[in-house]
Amino acid sequence: MKEERKSYLLRIDRQLWDELNTWAGQELRSVNGQIELLLRRAVDAHRRVKGDNTVE
Repeated sequence: MKEERKSYLLRIDRQLWDELNTWAGQELRSVNGQIELLLRRAVDAHRRVKGDNTVE
């Protein structure tokens, strides 16, 4: 069964977009995939700091 994904409109400035696009290309990802990866890493780091290992 496919994982349910939430769509969300994100507005970011052009320079940040360009940097994310370059970075994503270097790692063979889409910009969307790169943003999702960065958000997952940030959430994981936040959980480690809080000592919270639960998944919601």
